[in-house]
Amino acid sequence: MKHFTETITLSTDEHLKFIDITDRVRSTLAKSGITNGILNVYCNHTTASIKINEKCYRLQKDMEKLLGAIAPRGNEYQHNKDTVDGRENAHSHLMSLVLNASESIPVAGGKLRIGEWQSVFFIELDGPRQNREAFVSVIGE
Repeated sequence: MKHFTETITLSTDEHLKFIDITDRVRSTLAKSGITNGILNVYCNHTTASIKINEKCYRLQKDMEKLLGAIAPRGNEYQHNKDTVDGRENAHSHLMSLVLNASESIPVAGGKLRIGEWQSVFFIELDGPRQNREAFVSVIGE
């Protein structure tokens, strides 16, 4: 069994944004040489997430609206009274509670086994940020 890892680095330019990283994930899979197994995409940031969903601009705007309704900016959150880096980002941490830190995708025949309309998204919840990372691990044969 083989194992391959790669880090996807990115910077974000908006506070809340869905960033399609599917092509970068596919590129990592191709580099791995693994044709059958499992691929995992993991985000080690508590104010960002990884999610598989449909790539559709209007749907993404609807999802952003939903996340904003779940944890609106500007509320009097306890976390914002004493932040680590001066960012009042409690709402970003709260939004991440309903999202994933990672997604696992089956690999067969050297391809991601995602649906026709599915994409892999890095979701920025607390941008803009200069240094964001997603770790891609592939295990298989």
